[in-house]
Amino acid sequence: MSLIEMMILGFLSEKTMCGYELRKKMEQLQGDMRKFSDGAIYPATGRLVKAGLISEQTDVRDGRQRHLFTLEPAGREALVEALKTADGFILTDFNRWRVVLTFLSVVPDKADRDAVLRRRYDLLSGGDVHFFYCDAGNPLSIDHIDDPYRRGLIAVHDAQVSAELDWLRGMLGMGE
Repeated sequence: MSLIEMMILGFLSEKTMCGYELRKKMEQLQGDMRKFSDGAIYPATGRLVKAGLISEQTDVRDGRQRHLFTLEPAGREALVEALKTADGFILTDFNRWRVVLTFLSVVPDKADRDAVLRRRYDLLSGGDVHFFYCDAGNPLSIDHIDDPYRRGLIAVHDAQVSAELDWLRGMLGMGE
């Protein structure tokens, strides 16, 4: 399932929405990093309608035709399965991980939710989360970098990872 499809199913799990509302919600979730066009939204909703995961109705409001999308039970099942099995790049890429966290409460079983959080925890606590590497492919620590801006990136990243690990330990009921 694409990230766009996951966001569409996730937001539709909250309420029926038109394409414009979906686009705005998706842009808010991704922040300034990504804008979505109708050319991205409507092909994805078309695929989801064709797959029976969402339904579409047209509505006229203020003289304009709107496409209203509703999550179908099969769509909820597909979303839950995609969230439960999140791993790999969806866990390592922060933007994708943010989407998983946004909709993880849709997964009904706490053990399944905790398993996803545990995979992210294991990834972050493994210590192999770096920005810069030497020519031989080994990670560079902040002590090996002279550029103050790259050092800043590493310092902010390390603080974020530390804060997320603290949060994950709390969510998973792990002691310090």
